[in-house]
Amino acid sequence: MNSRLLYGFIVLLAAFSSCKDNKPIYLKFNGFAQGTTYSIVYQNGGGLSAEEMKSNVEKILHDFDMSLSLYKDSSVISKINRNEISVPDAYFTEAFFESKTISQLTEGAFDITVGPLVRAWGFGPDSQKSFSEARRDSLLNLVGMDKVDIKDGMIIKTDPRISLDFNAIAQGYSVDVISRYFDDLKIESYLVEIGGEVRVKGMKGDSMWRIGIDRPVDNNMLPGNDLQTIISLKNRSLATSGNYRKFYIENGIKYSHTIDPGTGYPARNQLLSATIIADRCAEADGIATACMVMGKEKSVEFLNLHPEFDAYLIFSDENGNLRTWVSEKLKSYISEPE
Repeated sequence: MNSRLLYGFIVLLAAFSSCKDNKPIYLKFNGFAQGTTYSIVYQNGGGLSAEEMKSNVEKILHDFDMSLSLYKDSSVISKINRNEISVPDAYFTEAFFESKTISQLTEGAFDITVGPLVRAWGFGPDSQKSFSEARRDSLLNLVGMDKVDIKDGMIIKTDPRISLDFNAIAQGYSVDVISRYFDDLKIESYLVEIGGEVRVKGMKGDSMWRIGIDRPVDNNMLPGNDLQTIISLKNRSLATSGNYRKFYIENGIKYSHTIDPGTGYPARNQLLSATIIADRCAEADGIATACMVMGKEKSVEFLNLHPEFDAYLIFSDENGNLRTWVSEKLKSYISEPE
């Protein structure tokens, strides 16, 4: 998600440069993309230096931004939202159908047509709030995945005012895109992280990759500074969504950036953070967002019906204390921060 701040991410890394005892050599590089940071660690391979790999990755991320970034006026999505073009590119098309699948799976809790509402609440590129009760019904008339489709390679809208917002899935999807690049190079062990969304392949030496999840409390602005738990991963993707870093307070009321497509209001419930583990990072990203809309109880019901996802939910009880819910399969892969 281009506009989101990092949610619950830090990779717990050791030094990788030693080749003693035939230990694998790992390379690392990081940078900035999609208005956030990225970090990549991989076992040396592919016949390219770290500098060449970084250059290639940043070229892919630039092309990705020019497709799906709302912060680029000349991006494909910006032009489609302004009805200047109707032919999407490959990135847009794949993200669209992935979003449609997740929307159907979550019964509309995830919906990329919330763009007008996101902007109205002041979470879009211009950050100007314009939401009002009088506008709510007209804005909701523009929301719904049934109102937009791609047919014969063309975007079809039932209303030209409909605009799309991939921010709730774009960073996860970009992780998948970069991971495919590493797969094409036959690299057997890597970690790709963009804006807190993660995909790992293989082992980190003799161990699984260890990902830290931040404690979802206000003012915990520095990822990794205050960890809630550590999750060990292998050959899976992880995404976390929360309401504790991107919000504003108006007249004593806290408004989070996650908009409920059903009500038109920012989601307000006891769920503070949802970490989802799935095969694809785009899928994990979208499901995590949907959980923040559904709230704790409905999320647990959903996750019990979908064991293909593992989850670590953090919520507040009636006394304001932090509590957690962990899917059964994940319990043996979590540990306390040191």
